[in-house]
Amino acid sequence: QVHLVESGGGVVQPGGSLRLSCAASERTFNSYAVGWFRQAPGKERELVAVITPNGGGTYLAGSVTGRFTISRDNAKNTAYLQMNNLKTEDTAVYYCNAEARDRDYVLPFYGMDSWGKGTLVTVSS
Repeated sequence: QVHLVESGGGVVQPGGSLRLSCAASERTFNSYAVGWFRQAPGKERELVAVITPNGGGTYLAGSVTGRFTISRDNAKNTAYLQMNNLKTEDTAVYYCNAEARDRDYVLPFYGMDSWGKGTLVTVSS
């Protein structure tokens, strides 16, 4: 399994921006789709965004469409989640996950059973 480490979280005011990073240990990172999930206090973990192995296909949840962008740099074994116009309801721990793919499709995305520590995003005035 690929090992993933999330970073880039922090405290930001409403309307602000953050960019999260998901660094992978696997040299074959370019054969994995990557998904970003988030879990707010008292809520279940939800899928926020997905990107295909070659970056050609993406999915964004309706609640973040128009504000978030998912991208990746396979040369750096890293995926990103650019978050703009953040809202208080975006406050959550954000996790990335990966799924090996032999075909290029976006959904469904299930990911690995194991999860990293995530990175905390707090949107507050």
